[in-house]
Amino acid sequence: MNNSHIRTITAIAWCLAWGEKHNLNQDELSTLRQMRQAIKDGQDVPESIKSVVKQAQRLYDIPHNYEPETLEDLKKDYPDLWDENRRIGLVYGGATKIKQYVFEAAKINDIRGASALLDRINLDDIPGFFGEGGRSHRIGKWLDENGFSDLRQALIPELIIYSTGGSVLAFCPAALTDELANAIEKRYTHETLTANSCAVGDTFRLLEFRFGLLQDPIESTLWLKEYKQKQESNLIIQAYFNQSNESDLNKKFWLRKNFNELVGKLANQFTHRRNGNASATARPTRSFPPMFETHPYLQRDGTDNRAAVAKTDLPGTPSFSDALARKVIVGQRSKRDRQQRRRWYKNFRFRRQSGKEELWSPGYFPSWVTRFHKFLEQSGSDRQYYQVTQGKRVTEAFSLREIGNVSKLRGFVGYIYADGNNMGGYLRQHIRTPEKYREFSKQVLDATQNAVYIALEKHLIPRRLNNLIDPDNAHRNGDWIYPFEIITIGGDDVLLIVPADKALDVAKTIGEEFEREILKGSILFWQIYFLHWLLESELHSLIRYFFFREGYSLLKLSAFRLNKPYEPEIVHRYQGKEPSVYKSQCELSMSAGVLITAENTPIYYAQELTEQLLKSSKKLAKELKRHNYYGGTVDFLVLKAVTMIASDVKEFREQGLTKGNLKLYASPYTLHELGGLLQTVEALKKAKFPKSQLYQIRSLLERGKHTAILNYRYFRVRLQQGQFELQNQFEESWCKALTNDGNLAPWMSDRRCIIRNLMLLLFVEASPQTEFWLHYQTLRFLNKPTYETLWRDLVDLYPFLVEDEPTPANQGEQQEQGVKQ
Repeated sequence: MNNSHIRTITAIAWCLAWGEKHNLNQDELSTLRQMRQAIKDGQDVPESIKSVVKQAQRLYDIPHNYEPETLEDLKKDYPDLWDENRRIGLVYGGATKIKQYVFEAAKINDIRGASALLDRINLDDIPGFFGEGGRSHRIGKWLDENGFSDLRQALIPELIIYSTGGSVLAFCPAALTDELANAIEKRYTHETLTANSCAVGDTFRLLEFRFGLLQDPIESTLWLKEYKQKQESNLIIQAYFNQSNESDLNKKFWLRKNFNELVGKLANQFTHRRNGNASATARPTRSFPPMFETHPYLQRDGTDNRAAVAKTDLPGTPSFSDALARKVIVGQRSKRDRQQRRRWYKNFRFRRQSGKEELWSPGYFPSWVTRFHKFLEQSGSDRQYYQVTQGKRVTEAFSLREIGNVSKLRGFVGYIYADGNNMGGYLRQHIRTPEKYREFSKQVLDATQNAVYIALEKHLIPRRLNNLIDPDNAHRNGDWIYPFEIITIGGDDVLLIVPADKALDVAKTIGEEFEREILKGSILFWQIYFLHWLLESELHSLIRYFFFREGYSLLKLSAFRLNKPYEPEIVHRYQGKEPSVYKSQCELSMSAGVLITAENTPIYYAQELTEQLLKSSKKLAKELKRHNYYGGTVDFLVLKAVTMIASDVKEFREQGLTKGNLKLYASPYTLHELGGLLQTVEALKKAKFPKSQLYQIRSLLERGKHTAILNYRYFRVRLQQGQFELQNQFEESWCKALTNDGNLAPWMSDRRCIIRNLMLLLFVEASPQTEFWLHYQTLRFLNKPTYETLWRDLVDLYPFLVEDEPTPANQGEQQEQGVKQ
């Protein structure tokens, strides 16, 4: 058995052996610890609890393809698991309204601290409940002091299913389910004071962990045969089981009846409790978020939400409340700020613990830069990455001003917000056991982190600060910094800030590398699994056959790879070169929103716009999925002034950038299109297209299609160099006409709209009225088609991108000269 198998069996056996008690005596506890160690070592377990281990092993060994037609078949095949009295707890919880807590403050250090504090609770403190991690002793002490001493003995690391992405799912002894949920909620409030959290728990019978929710008694459960009979006449049953595009009734039933059904029940309870509704259990209510009283005549903290308790001696003498002080000190510690700059926290003695002479301790946790440096060392690329610094020390960027300072267009930064696609669908389709949940969670987190680190390593080598004039930063002139700020990497979510000139490159690489890392992790898992099976079976001759025969590819083992080709001509508007992968692709991908804006743009406003761009990007990914495209997408916006958008991005584009059948923008893009867009900007650079003419063509777009085409051709034929590159990278790659061999530069036909109507016309079963409407819309579109242009995007990106990226040595020399000047 591999480690994941052992953890699952140990967890189930531990909960069964613990039973319905809140605590055990020393002899019983010693027996359980012996059982845990025996399972780990593959030895015989104590005789007194051998039956529960056998039950756990029996449950785990149920074949994946075992699908009993009736409950009588299930009871006949597994009578030892048909016990309605034995129950195991399952707890789900985590932080809620995270953005409200993180982006409550306006300064980047406060946001950094809030995010780091939540990461520490989720990745260190909650696993510490189960005795996992370096903080387990401190967390155990906290459990004893806060009335949760029973949990300290009852929880072991094997009970954790996952604890990433801001939430936790774990097994638990049945009697302690509510106590663990209460402890999770209290830990978040105890450490953050103001962050919202929620946790719920329930108990389930053994068979439910394999076959989903069962009624009481089990015999009254709706099963496969009855489902087939009632699904056509009962709309409720039909809606409940119709969770996928699967047409086979057997597959529909078993896609629903598995461990996912238990998680779904907990998720519904979580939403119910989070919304302020009282639960049926005797747990304390969480109907209201944590709040602090204030007074109109009391001075407030920097967020204007709570009363300040002290005015500090930091620059600007800001006033802090207890909650804000914790964010600030955690932010400083996570950036390894100088010790003397952190003395204010001890001097003003924030938040003594209930009359004790002990300050709240932020604890130690590695910053994202520390983890990035560790990644470089493990991959062996640290020497090359730091070559530009010539051995000098590299520090974190302490403010957005420093990140904007090292941008090619000084003073501008890029916000990147990325999120995974098709995660929920993949979970419903493929992840049906606790073991698979654990493996999937870890694999996605590792893939996300590695994708971000690879992108940063590739595009953002250390840069040198120069020409800083602000008193708080002037002493940093000449220092080398990591030119990025990672706000959070949680599960499949990424939020980071980078120099504006590399924002799109980083977003594109994150999307591409995420898919590669997912496939690579899946390949490695299956490779190890098959090797283990072959060696255990002593089928050594098959090893040579499987792994050394000609034409063998490990990619065939990938659980995430789809053999569903798509048509590049339909999905991608950029036809310059064929996509690297389109015949087989990863079933999981990432979409991203990118906002390029000034460094002094309010962070909460930039985050809101970036989130809107992410939603637009994910909407495109969902539409293209109908054409078998499962890859990533990116939407971006260049915000030159805060007053540029008065409402939201969608309304701005519809009202300000749409003139009749002309769309003056082309966002969002697929990753392949984004690569083509960046190459087109490079072609404009090589052609030395005059900037004045670039802006003039952009201004003429609003005057109509023919006027813009005429002026573009006039300026293009007058170019003294770069005509071939511009024709190849822009006209032939983007602007081909649909009905002849010509091109419409700078316009493109909105081919996605055409294909969308034709696909509906061909594949949607519609009423005669709907079919008539589709015919009418298609003919109307063909008579007056919609055109879009990426010229505005090209002009917006032009100042931020350079023709050739300097080598590390050259960049160091250039920045050295800038500092001397």
